[in-house]
Amino acid sequence: MSNPIMWVGIAIIAIVVIVLIRSIRIIPQAHAAIVERLGAFRATWNVGFHAKVPFIDRVVKTVSLKEQVVDFEPQPVITKDNVTMQIDTVVFYQITDPKLFVYGVDRPLAAIENLTATTLRNIIGDLELDETLTSRDTINVKMRSILDEATDPWGIKVNRVELKNIIPPKQIRDAMELQMKAERERREQILRAEGEKKSAILVAEGEKEAAILRADAIRETRIREAQGEAEAILSVQTANAEGLRRLNEAAPGSAVVALKGFETLEKLADGQATKIIIPSDLQGVAGLATSFKELIKDDKK
Repeated sequence: MSNPIMWVGIAIIAIVVIVLIRSIRIIPQAHAAIVERLGAFRATWNVGFHAKVPFIDRVVKTVSLKEQVVDFEPQPVITKDNVTMQIDTVVFYQITDPKLFVYGVDRPLAAIENLTATTLRNIIGDLELDETLTSRDTINVKMRSILDEATDPWGIKVNRVELKNIIPPKQIRDAMELQMKAERERREQILRAEGEKKSAILVAEGEKEAAILRADAIRETRIREAQGEAEAILSVQTANAEGLRRLNEAAPGSAVVALKGFETLEKLADGQATKIIIPSDLQGVAGLATSFKELIKDDKK
């Protein structure tokens, strides 16, 4: 009889050990556990070692306190100018109160998805197509504010909302591509015209500078020619003045003066003149010159 009793005792001890082990819970970092006692909320277990009363307490749910990301399927929305498009959103949220998250709403993620869809439709319904495509930041801020306020009773904080993709209808996309193409061509023409304008300006400036340099060169040449002629005239006049000075110093007689006069007349006669008028004061000297020449001939004989 002892053996069955012993085995029963061993079984009871094993069951007690198993129950005690299962009553021990270790909550990891960034997690929390909701504990109920006899169906009513008892406590929220945070990080560390915890023990529950067997068969009375139970862990209802363990939730993650990390920031989480959920990507919702594209939602059809209609803009103010009656354009239907598909928009998918990405929501970044974090559980701040595990108790409210467990007891605040059933299926929290589905609730956030539906709330996101309705909020998005309300915001886009007040915007036209162009405003929708260019106001992503404004839409993100409005959605985050509305969702964060709506999810506070659920123990959820919405940190950020992003419009992942905006898909207009195909006709709108084709029209936008044509518009973008026309805009690119317009910018190309503007850039080409600006380039031609700058090129023409540079060419004109180059021609202007070349003309200025040519004019400066011509002016400099003329100035130097004039300076050369002035120096030549000055040299001739200086030489004549020097000759006259020396002639005066030599005190020439009337015969020498007459000969110089005849030399001058000889030069005039070599020119194009057909008549030469001899001054009256040189006529009296003509005989003296003739006598002087004859005297020279007699000496030679």
